[in-house]
Amino acid sequence: MKKTIAYDGGTVTGITAGEPGDVGVLLAHGAGAGQDHRWMVAAREGLASRGLFVMSFNYRYAEAGKRAPDRLPMLLTVHRAAADALAEECDSVVIAGKSMGGRVGSHLVGDEGWPAAAMVYFGYPLVPIGKGDPRPTDHLDAIEVPQLFFAGTRDRLSPPELIGPIAERVPDGTFVVVDDGDHSFKMLKRSPRTTEEALGAVIGSTADWVDARL
Repeated sequence: MKKTIAYDGGTVTGITAGEPGDVGVLLAHGAGAGQDHRWMVAAREGLASRGLFVMSFNYRYAEAGKRAPDRLPMLLTVHRAAADALAEECDSVVIAGKSMGGRVGSHLVGDEGWPAAAMVYFGYPLVPIGKGDPRPTDHLDAIEVPQLFFAGTRDRLSPPELIGPIAERVPDGTFVVVDDGDHSFKMLKRSPRTTEEALGAVIGSTADWVDARL
């Protein structure tokens, strides 16, 4: 179901899946594609099929059909509005995101104190494209709620050898490695499971983790 989300400056579109309940999952898209991308659709519908109420949304630039992401303050403005909208329907909100969406969500909670119940990162973009130095992650240490990190073994933006220690360092972190997966958990042809199976396993692990934690 489509939903209009108002922020200070305009509106963006949200899409919900599943039946409203005590827990809702806010699913933010990555930098390269909006909420209608097949990865986002699969994740949204997959989590809903596991009994979770899920809402995705477009950032302002994606809503306008632009390719270049807005700067962080605007991304946070829209993300906050979406989180507030979902909080009106659920007692607890899990802030989840694909790549950039997860990073923005982490700043919303870690820097601005938005009261999330848990965090899920589908490939936290620690290393910017074309750069060798990781982004600062001090704000993750300020997040006291459970945090779940996924990283593929072939993910150059979210290298497991760098994400793993972060998950161990934060107050309540869990780290899941996706063997043969890239930044979107795409599998190699020689892999023992397909990309669809890998993403299904990620979605299943997420739902089980949320159920256990909340």
